[in-house]
Amino acid sequence: MYTTTIMLSSIEAVKKFVTLTNRYDFPINLTTDKYKIDAKSIMGVFSLDLSKPVTIQVESDDPKDFLEKVKTFEEEN
Repeated sequence: MYTTTIMLSSIEAVKKFVTLTNRYDFPINLTTDKYKIDAKSIMGVFSLDLSKPVTIQVESDDPKDFLEKVKTFEEEN
C-alpha cells in the first residue's frame, strides 16, 4: 500500500481528483483523523474537512502511473 498527504483546496481540485481516481481499478481511499472514504466518490470526498490535508491510500502493487498524476495534489511543505 502507498500513502501520501494531499490537499484538495477547491471544488475544481476535488472534481479533477475524483475523475482521476475513477480511471483506475484498484482501491483508493482518503483518510482523516476520524474517517476513511472511497476516493472515487465525489459525495464522500466533499463530506471530509477539506480545509486540512487528507491522506490518500492506494492499494495496488504497481500504481506508478497514478502516483505520477496525483503529485499535482500533494501538499507543499
